[in-house]
Amino acid sequence: MDPSDAELHEMLRQVRTIAVVGIKAGANDDAFRVPRAMQARGYRIHPVSPKLDRVLGETCVASLAELRDPVDLVNVFRASPHIPTHADEILALSPLPRGVWLQLGIRHDESARRLESAGVMVVQDRCLMVEHRRLFRAGN
Repeated sequence: MDPSDAELHEMLRQVRTIAVVGIKAGANDDAFRVPRAMQARGYRIHPVSPKLDRVLGETCVASLAELRDPVDLVNVFRASPHIPTHADEILALSPLPRGVWLQLGIRHDESARRLESAGVMVVQDRCLMVEHRRLFRAGN
């Protein structure tokens, strides 16, 4: 249930596209800063928010079901009580993403078990930007 550093490194090495659920447009919001940092590191960001039209130069979709292209990773910036609904949306995607990343402070063990039993790696209560920086320091 808690991926090792080697598993995280390998998964992030293979990821090219990241759907960001709950993305925000405020430059000081973590839900903007983290996807912007990942975009700067070469990842394609697919923003998911019913409240925004465009962010980070990309067109937003209102829900994961509206994504036109498959994504490798779903990065979630929504409170823990919303995670079961998002897990349902993720499990309805075809193909399934390689991973689901619940940002710092977000955890839902039952949803994580459901996703993992479908073959999706789940990271909970960790910052994608911080972990990426740590795992991909020079020489890693």
